[in-house]
Amino acid sequence: MTSLHDIEGARHSHPVDTIEWVAAARDWTFERSCEDELALTVSGVWTHYAVSFSWIVDLEALHLGCAFDLKVPMHRRDEIMRLIALVNEKLVLGHFDYWESEGAIMYRHALLLAGGADATGAQAERMLTFAVEQCERFYQAFQFVIWAEKKAGEALSAAMFDTVGEA
Repeated sequence: MTSLHDIEGARHSHPVDTIEWVAAARDWTFERSCEDELALTVSGVWTHYAVSFSWIVDLEALHLGCAFDLKVPMHRRDEIMRLIALVNEKLVLGHFDYWESEGAIMYRHALLLAGGADATGAQAERMLTFAVEQCERFYQAFQFVIWAEKKAGEALSAAMFDTVGEA
């Protein structure tokens, strides 16, 4: 019996090739360690972000991971977990995770390309810019919990404070 996957057709290009094309066109520094992975560094306002794109064959998904150099001390882990839960409630796409083995915080998102769908350059670029935007948006909240030892809700409120008008 033929599966629906067989009928829908073959992929025209490797999704990580699309990421590489976008990175090269934008003069972003990147490294392609193998066919299914590409890593790049992106500078933000608050820090540099280590971004990786991985093609997950079994799921037909292009996975993006965006980490920043902000190590979570063990005594702040529970409060960081509370903050991650609060932050994730505010996200429409993707989510933040705590990687216990690394003591690090990471933003993750995936683009499903089932049935032979191809990723576009616009999708790849938007995935990357959205990830960095979310990391920038919440970076200070993570800092407040780790360095200033604030409670999760207090740190999030302080980081989300927007000024109105001009001085």
